[in-house]
Amino acid sequence: MASAAEQLAANMSLSAFKTADELKKRIWFTLAALLVYRLGTYIPLPGIDPEALKSVFSQQQSGIVGMFNMFAGGAVGRMAIFALNIMPYITASIVIQLLTSVVPRLEQLKKDGEAGRKTINQYTRYGTVLLATVQGYGIAVGLEGAEGVVVDPGTFFRISAVITLVGGTVFLMWLGEQITARGVGNGISLIIFAGIVAELPSALAGTLELGRQGALSTFIILALMIMVVAVIAFIVFMERAQRRLLVQYPKRQVGNKMTSGDSSHLPLKLNTAGVIPPIFASSLLLMPVTLANFSSGEGNDIMATIAATLGRGQPAYMAMYAAGIIFFCFFYTSIVFNPNDTADNLKRQGGFIPGIRPGQRTAEHIDRVLTRLTVVGALYLTLVCLLPEFLINAYSVPFYFGGTSLLIVVSVTMDTVGQVQGHLFAHQYEGLIKKSKLGGKRR
Repeated sequence: MASAAEQLAANMSLSAFKTADELKKRIWFTLAALLVYRLGTYIPLPGIDPEALKSVFSQQQSGIVGMFNMFAGGAVGRMAIFALNIMPYITASIVIQLLTSVVPRLEQLKKDGEAGRKTINQYTRYGTVLLATVQGYGIAVGLEGAEGVVVDPGTFFRISAVITLVGGTVFLMWLGEQITARGVGNGISLIIFAGIVAELPSALAGTLELGRQGALSTFIILALMIMVVAVIAFIVFMERAQRRLLVQYPKRQVGNKMTSGDSSHLPLKLNTAGVIPPIFASSLLLMPVTLANFSSGEGNDIMATIAATLGRGQPAYMAMYAAGIIFFCFFYTSIVFNPNDTADNLKRQGGFIPGIRPGQRTAEHIDRVLTRLTVVGALYLTLVCLLPEFLINAYSVPFYFGGTSLLIVVSVTMDTVGQVQGHLFAHQYEGLIKKSKLGGKRR
């Protein structure tokens, strides 16, 4: 007889959506939440001259502010209430996770299970409000420094701008948590995903328009399209790649019967950290230069130097970006996967890796394998994220849908599809259980 899992895999099809009412509700809730987010990216800050802002932004969009605008779904270019997007929350998460390795109190909370996790999340929210306030004030001051952008500069504008921007970030933080709890997929990742995808049509249209005007040759445009397809295939392959460690279980006596020894695999992903390292590295690079790009001008040489040094395609920017990705690959992997806990769980269940003594030796072996995988994963992420930067720097290609954005889109899509399949499996499994119970009653 086929197992329940095999039956589910055989019967999995789009027709399963018809009876999966819970999944349909979750999908509709997710789409409605993302629609609310997109509408918010078109509501401008009070007291802003749109035409003057458009003129100032056109001078900065080729730099790191353009990258920030890509993550924010165009909200920065329109200086909307969601201009800060969810980046302060991501930065606060970085800081809190770093502190959990240093502060004993936070380290203990991390070990306290669900209650400790809720407390750490609360600290992250407080940090988000603090960072959003600092960044919001920096943007308000920077906008006042740009000629003609603010209609009535002064204290009232700064206060209203800070309150609006902080409120927008807090709302997105809450919206992301609601999507995670009541929708499908990770809410924070989906918000960033929606912003990037929303800017794709205009970026593609702009590239084709440059080709029509003769600024870009047809060969370069075709090469870009082929590169995108190749990078997508490469990302999918690397995200699915894993190293499987063989785990053996000894023979057991169950009643009067002796069960034969079983074997399974411990899967270790090549990229355990996922899309988090590029997002973390981007957010850390975006934070210190948010003010610099808006206020760099006459009489402000320091800001102009910072903006020029950390501009996209510059050696300092690419070096810091690569270093940030590699660091967060190892750091985040150490947080989400603990070899000692895995080895202890295997020992308690009677499992062992052939040729490796259970306990500490098993933990060391898993850690050694995971470290080698993380090295390859970090190099893969760095290559994918820096590829567009090299193209921009070497050939002045105005093509920004690549690297980090492409990685986020592919990874979030794969994760969301996986969760949808998980809901469908759960729904069909419940149906099989009900059928088996009804069949047992008839007999």
